[in-house]
Amino acid sequence: EGEANQTKSFDGGRFLETLKSGASWDLIVIGGGATGLGVAVDAASRGYKTLLLEQSDFAKGTSSRSTKLVVGGVRYLAQGDVSLVFEALKERGYLLRNAPHVVKKQSFIIPCFDWQSEWKYLIGLKMYDWMAGRFRLGQSVYLSRQKVLEALPGLDARGLKGGVEYFDGQFDDARLAVNLAQTAAEQGGVLLNYFKVKGLLKDAAGMIGGVTAVDLETDTEYQLYSRAVDNATGIFVDDVLNLDIPARKPLVRPSQGVHLVLDRSFLTGSTALMIPRTSDGRVLFAVPWHEHILVGTTDTPVDESHAEPRALKEEIDFILRTAGKYLASVPGRKDVLSVFAGLRPLAATSKTNSTKEISRSHKLLVSRSGLVTITGGKWTTYRKMAEDVVDRVIRLAGLPEVSCRTTGLKIHGHEGSAPAESLLAIYGSDEDEIRLLIARHPELGERLHPRMPYLQAEVVWAVRNEMARTVEDVLSRRLRALFLDARAAIDMAPQVATIMARELQAGKDWEADQIAAFEGVAKHYLLEPYPVKSLISSGSQFLT
Repeated sequence: EGEANQTKSFDGGRFLETLKSGASWDLIVIGGGATGLGVAVDAASRGYKTLLLEQSDFAKGTSSRSTKLVVGGVRYLAQGDVSLVFEALKERGYLLRNAPHVVKKQSFIIPCFDWQSEWKYLIGLKMYDWMAGRFRLGQSVYLSRQKVLEALPGLDARGLKGGVEYFDGQFDDARLAVNLAQTAAEQGGVLLNYFKVKGLLKDAAGMIGGVTAVDLETDTEYQLYSRAVDNATGIFVDDVLNLDIPARKPLVRPSQGVHLVLDRSFLTGSTALMIPRTSDGRVLFAVPWHEHILVGTTDTPVDESHAEPRALKEEIDFILRTAGKYLASVPGRKDVLSVFAGLRPLAATSKTNSTKEISRSHKLLVSRSGLVTITGGKWTTYRKMAEDVVDRVIRLAGLPEVSCRTTGLKIHGHEGSAPAESLLAIYGSDEDEIRLLIARHPELGERLHPRMPYLQAEVVWAVRNEMARTVEDVLSRRLRALFLDARAAIDMAPQVATIMARELQAGKDWEADQIAAFEGVAKHYLLEPYPVKSLISSGSQFLT
């Protein structure tokens, strides 16, 4: 039997056939994170023949490791970066309007321990409200000590005078990335994950006219021709630039951000906590997310980029120590359900080692060969970054002039009408199809783990309709199990591998390899040892 693919436009097999047909492209986008996916959506929606290639999975890197906030940036306002805040507030409004199933309004409270802080933060946030204009989500207000404690059950009340409430956005980053990929496909784009670009094709004059890419699942190499190529590879942007000009000066300075995930009992309300100034001058958030509490982040300069960056002990200690000053129950290492790190691809503007002096604005450049590179920025401004890229590509490649259409373009899933408390509400308009799948096969309605809300049907859906190829794709990004509770994710891996093997017509060897590979990644999301058979037998060590 087997259900028909409900989202036929997002089908890796069909995409591969298009590639094999020898089609030529207006634009090839390298990189399937927030920026690359945004470029693909923008270009395809304007009618350009668009191909996106991602060497791993969509949002594998930085784009799945954010603080899960869609914000104008209160701290950027404090730093005087007014233009960035104006831009981000407008983009926040577009995201809430175009992807309401994934992006939600979130209340934040800044606790105040002296009267001076109350006035300072209230005045600053009133300006934040004013700058948002018609995109304002709510009005910042002063709250009494009692109102703060009611809104933030679990906050340490000692010395508390009151607080200031303001509103920003929250989202699921990897889920939005998948929806953007689906949207690009619906607009006519072709997207392939596990396709690595290994070279740039140039004509006799040295101008770029395409890429050489390898299908990592079959080791098949392709020469793909296009009128323009965009390098949107985030933390790996310099790797692609080096394909153009070897050993060039780096464009990106990576900065590591670490997040810890705690049980919801540490902060039981629906309001987020914002700590405006930590011991080293940063901000720290404790945000309700998928029935857990996400605490972070750090801002640590690093020298190298990795697909799976690891949290440093001092970063973990800093977050626990800072959170412990504000929470009534002080969290320890044993309370951390998952720890994950991400690298920000900050556009370097100086030789400083302080990430505070590295620009958060995006940077767009075109090399002599015509390679378009976009870097920097943040999730909230992905759409504007993409618009800037496509506008530049139009002029560079002489494409027919078509104006940007993404400010009002609805993102896949936006039509969902299910109540927000539904376990499948985040799928938006796809929820009905998943429920239909369960109705046909009731066993798929069973949970994968007693501590997690995820259903077997979601694994089937991810393989059939969201191009999930590995157990990690499912447990890290289609579902967020690894980022929420690493132990539970490890427990789920064998069952997920079995379901996927059935869908992909893979054998027991594939299942075993997938489980071992996932456990190898998942162990670094744990702070305390967990008895995983395959890890113990191989002598692997957990993060300490």
